[in-house]
Amino acid sequence: MRERILIACVLLLLALPALAAKRSSYDVDYLVEFLPAEKVAAVTISVRPGTGMANSFDFRMDPRRYTQIEGDGTVERDGDRLLWDPPATGGELRYRYRIDKRRRGGGYDARITEHWTIVRGDHLIPSAVVRTTPGADSRARLRFKLPEGWSVDTPWKLASDGKSYVIVNPERRFDRPTGWMIAGDIGIRREQLDGMEVAVAAPRGEAMRRNEVLAMVHVSYPELQAAFGKLPSKILIVGAGDPMWRGGLSGPRSLYMHAARPLISENGTSTLMHELVHVITRIQGTHEPWIAEGIAEYYSLSLLYRSALISEARYQRGLEWMRNHGRSVRTLRGVRSHGPVTARAVTLFAELDAEIRERSGGERDLDDVVQALMKIRRPTLEDLRRAAEDAIGAPSKTLQSRVLD
Repeated sequence: MRERILIACVLLLLALPALAAKRSSYDVDYLVEFLPAEKVAAVTISVRPGTGMANSFDFRMDPRRYTQIEGDGTVERDGDRLLWDPPATGGELRYRYRIDKRRRGGGYDARITEHWTIVRGDHLIPSAVVRTTPGADSRARLRFKLPEGWSVDTPWKLASDGKSYVIVNPERRFDRPTGWMIAGDIGIRREQLDGMEVAVAAPRGEAMRRNEVLAMVHVSYPELQAAFGKLPSKILIVGAGDPMWRGGLSGPRSLYMHAARPLISENGTSTLMHELVHVITRIQGTHEPWIAEGIAEYYSLSLLYRSALISEARYQRGLEWMRNHGRSVRTLRGVRSHGPVTARAVTLFAELDAEIRERSGGERDLDDVVQALMKIRRPTLEDLRRAAEDAIGAPSKTLQSRVLD
């Protein structure tokens, strides 16, 4: 009996921290109002204590983009840092964010017009270091105040009230809306794919091929799942024509693609598939840019083949195009992965896939390596080599290539 009591006490003590962390929380409400005439978004961040409390926020806010900042409690600006200490009973921080933003070389990657806007949530609400009571986590909701006739979509699911979005990021205690958003006089097509919602949205009148994009995702969905495992609960794909940037950009659970981009390029790759791979794997090129870009571009080609969207002959011609395009590259170890470097990385991953299949007797392939890297998120070359060795059972010969010196 005494042993049973002792075991029960130990189990209770082990459970207490988790229970306390679960109970300790504070509320954050985000209100975004789009003001087309001023080309800004008016943002209000409301904080209320619950079983926990947020004592201070340290935001990064570029003074050129974040203006008219005011709030309850103490608000101080130090260069691009914004320090906010809300009252103990809760309070609001209010500011305006200038939306229009051009990329180097031309084209907007964020824009607001009289009729619509495309912008990233992680720009509307920038990252912050938050000091809280021990173990406190946020419970966050996002609401919009829209001009008459506008609608909105985000990468997040609607709450039961049908008016706000539930923001949950298990990797962060401070939940904030991230990823692409679109609002205005927009057209949206949606589809449910085995538990994953896919939404394709663009301003009305833009030549965005919503149904074709949905069809392509629908056809490739089984291979995306086979390659990468569990997929996000929702992916939002937004697009528009000129003067938006004529490329593709991924974000958390979302991506942007220019309306004129072909779904399948002449070399057999796909901007849509490339960005979807970034969205799903979330592998980042912090340490080795070529790893993230090479994986995305390789799978943009191979997933089309695996989904029977291109023939084997076209797939092989695509690999040959990559070999020729990356022929002059002497090393992949650089600060960024531009066209030829990415092409050389594609051929390296194709060779690695072939090596894994051969040396594992067909039991393993590159998918196993990528799924291992997905858990790391910011892989190094050594992480890649270890993942390949785990799949092969011995060090990879491909990953001893001179281009990795």
